[in-house]
Amino acid sequence: MTRVRAAEFRELLLTPEEAAALDAPGTKDAAVLVPLYPDLIAVFTERRADLPQHAGEISFPGGRQDHPAEDLRETALREADEEIGLAPADVELAGALPPVGTFVTGYRIYPFVGVIEPRHAWRPHEAEVAQVLEFSLRDLVSGHRMKRLVRKGVPIKTPTYTVNGHLVWGATARIVQSLLERLGPLL
Repeated sequence: MTRVRAAEFRELLLTPEEAAALDAPGTKDAAVLVPLYPDLIAVFTERRADLPQHAGEISFPGGRQDHPAEDLRETALREADEEIGLAPADVELAGALPPVGTFVTGYRIYPFVGVIEPRHAWRPHEAEVAQVLEFSLRDLVSGHRMKRLVRKGVPIKTPTYTVNGHLVWGATARIVQSLLERLGPLL
């Protein structure tokens, strides 16, 4: 089993400063944490099906800044703690990915990659998260397809990743695509 150190991830990722200098469509800033085990397994959340926005979608833990003075890295870590019980002290930030924009909601999402140790006792936030999912990067690669989906009456062409019947699409899929492109040498 491959185990990757944070330093190896750092060589392939952007620094948070490099990512912050990049632009993406959107008018509101948000951040997500891409939690990765050293054996190349990523942690996702499945949102509750009864939520008014993004119901049932698979995403990385994250959300919008609480206030403009909050560093986006802090936003990602705070949200991961709130959503799945991943304490900031248990995350070694290894780098960042280019920001992605959301077309419908107008968010500019900054993804930060954090290395975590296996065997977490996840504590999903009951009001937001239906379950925590763990997918190997290799399974994500195998489950990749370009698809045309219709969401809220709007047709979109998006990369998708299907693992064990779970569909990752939209902004999260674009983040996964960027992650897989950058970490390709480790796969």
